[in-house]
Amino acid sequence: MMSRSRRIPQRMCIGCRQRYNKRDLVRIVRTPEGAVVVDPTGKRSGRGAYLCLQEECLAKSLKAKILEKALMVPIAADTAEDLAKQIGELVKIKSKEGMKLPMK
Repeated sequence: MMSRSRRIPQRMCIGCRQRYNKRDLVRIVRTPEGAVVVDPTGKRSGRGAYLCLQEECLAKSLKAKILEKALMVPIAADTAEDLAKQIGELVKIKSKEGMKLPMK
């Protein structure tokens, strides 16, 4: 009897529009209070959008206001800088752990 393989959830990066495994992406969430933060666990309550861990995708999603549309909230410049810093830290952590980052 063969064992069933578990289905791996897929999500789309809002920057490059590529599909990746959910665990390979970072979730940006608008909390019920209206704050926009990085959600490393992927379990925080609120409206979320997924980005791959490439700076170009964050830059594109901010410049074209894709992230604002996905989260349905305007994003201030200082909030965008905080998001970039937090994603940069996640990239460092994941590369130290030996995890492969999604590549185009």
